[in-house]
Order: sequence, then structure tokens, then C-alpha cells
Amino acid sequence: MTEGNPMTTTPGVTTEIAGLPGRLGDPTLELRTDPRSDPRMLAALAPFGLDLATPTPPVGPTSPYAAQLAFTDALEASFDTAYAALAGGLPPIGGVHHSTETVTGVDGNDITLYLSRPAEATGALPGVLHLHGGGMVMLSAASPTYRRIRDTIAATGVVVIGVEYRTGAGAHGTHPYPAGLNDCTTALHWVNEHRHELGISSLALVGESGGANLSLATTLKAKRDGHLEMIDGVYAAVPYISGIYGRSQSERAQLLPSLVENDGYLLSCALMDVTVDVYDPGREHATDPLCWPYQASVEDLRGLPPHVISVNEVDPLRDEGLAYYRNLTSAGVATSVRTVPGVCHAADMFLPAHLPEIYQATMDSIHHFVGSLPEPPSR
Repeated sequence: MTEGNPMTTTPGVTTEIAGLPGRLGDPTLELRTDPRSDPRMLAALAPFGLDLATPTPPVGPTSPYAAQLAFTDALEASFDTAYAALAGGLPPIGGVHHSTETVTGVDGNDITLYLSRPAEATGALPGVLHLHGGGMVMLSAASPTYRRIRDTIAATGVVVIGVEYRTGAGAHGTHPYPAGLNDCTTALHWVNEHRHELGISSLALVGESGGANLSLATTLKAKRDGHLEMIDGVYAAVPYISGIYGRSQSERAQLLPSLVENDGYLLSCALMDVTVDVYDPGREHATDPLCWPYQASVEDLRGLPPHVISVNEVDPLRDEGLAYYRNLTSAGVATSVRTVPGVCHAADMFLPAHLPEIYQATMDSIHHFVGSLPEPPSR
């Protein structure tokens, strides 16, 4: 057995080892049969079949691009339906004022910004630029799930700006990398330029899953472009950042064991291997940290502002978040990490009715981080 490898391997073959967690120890496990899974989460997901092993996608990396897009569009519709049902019946968050702004992107496109701010607050407040999930290829900042996240954070005394960036597929059209990243960068520049009017002191980038990718990538791009002073902190939850989901099982187990341990728990590597193609057709940017931040070197990370990396125990993406955390610490970046036990990918953020204390703990963690960031010197 290779040192550090949780599975006995021969080329292209993996063998489970009794006692290891998840599918590393028992490849027949599903989210519903993994003893680590929170039963309240399972009860919430069961009506949608999301507690079962993720079905094998009808398309793969060799499928025509049009077929991959059609699959992603259908996936977006199914997630929209499930998310809307799971959030249904919850009362709105009170005491939050809403407004919108439209800014022009680098391609002449309109970018809608959704602003949530405490209705009764006075004086400068911490600011959050929120980037929604969806693997950079689907979902919308306007959805009830993401509006609730923004409002929950705003109600704690924070100005939150959600970005309707272009996605690689789905309802917002076909806009592969780097369109979404460019839109997030445009939004960052606009918010930074309007800090005074917005009543913002510090500014943190906050995102989950694909939004965490874009939060980290926007930060790396700001460093490359010489604008890192715009960002005071980064909170990346369940980051989707490696892009290596199509590699062999043995290689995934060696590099990022959770990609095998939790494969098929809400997300599968086969599914994510398709969305990688949709985001980066031809995979021309597979080693570009602005596309896949996992590829960033320690030198790329040196000098970045404080980060929090939040991961979930039974998430296939857990270990790529932890790997990024380790690289940040190696680069001397002020970084903390949290692991949410018993829950799958992003369940601590999309199940507020079923996991209320877990949801609130994540919201509190975001609030504590953004509230702890010092106000930057006058520009």
C-alpha cells in the first residue's frame, strides 16, 4: 500500500479496506446507508431520491457538447424544483431592505446585483459579495434559496450583494469560462468603487460550491491584476475547485480520498466530469488556477487576505477544500477551517427548515468572519 493512500491499489483498480469511512470501506454504501449521515438530512432528501446513489449521467466527457448542455439544463431544472420545495413554507427574513443595480460587464453584458441590507442599520457595515453555487454552469442568484442566504447574513448587520453572473449553461445561456469569472470581477470593482454609497467598511467574498470556486478565483485574479487591496477576506464553503473528477478511482483515492469515499452522495464524479466540460469546453484551462483554484501554487497564494474554508463531512468535495486550506497555511495566509459533520454537499446551506441549528451555525460563522475583518485604510 502506497504511503498516504487509503486503498490498496493496482493500476486502475481499487479495493476497499474494512473500517475506512464511506465507500472507501464499503463501495455499496449510499448517502442513506452511510452511518455518518444526519437522519434529518436524509428525511428531507428522500422525497426527491437525493438520498440514493446519484444515477450515472446519460452523457460523458466524450459526448457532443450540445448533449452535455442539454443534460446540464435538465439538472438545473431538477435542482431548482428540489430547492424550491425544500425552502417552501419558511417565513421571509424580516428587517432587510432589497434593491438592485445593473452594471456592464467586460463583454458589454448586463450584470444584475441584488442588494440586501439591514433596514434599520446606520453607519458603515461589513460588506459581502456573495457568489452562488451551481458548478459555475447553472442556478441563479435570484432563486429563493440564495435570496434567503443573503437575507440571513444581512439581518446580522451586513450589506450583502449577490451577483447574477453568466453561467456555462442553464437559464442564463451558454457562457463558458471565463465569462462568469469576468462578471464576478466586474462586480468586485463596482462594489469597491461604491463602498461609500453602499455604506460598506470591509468587503469579503463569500460563496459556496461553484460560488466558492469563483470567490477563490476572483481573489487570485485580483492578485494577478494588482487589485488585491479590494478584497479584505474570503469565505469559501464546500469549494468545487479541483476539476479532476474524471481521473481513475485509484488516482482520486490517492490525491483526494473523499472523491471516492463520498462519491455519489448528492454529487458524483461522473456527473461533475460532465460539468467540467460544460464550464471549460475542451479542457484548455485544466491547470489554470483561475479556472480550477486547486491548481494554485503556494506562491500564487502568498499575500492573500484572510480566508475561511468550510467543508462538509460526507461531501465528495471535502478533501479539495482541505487541500486548499493546507496550501493557504503553507503560503502564510491567515486561514481557518471548519468541518460540518453528518451532512452532504452544501446541505448546511440549503436545508434551513430541516437542519436549523446547522444552517444557523454556518450563517453565524460567516457573520463572525466578516465582522472580524478590520476596516481597510482610506483609499
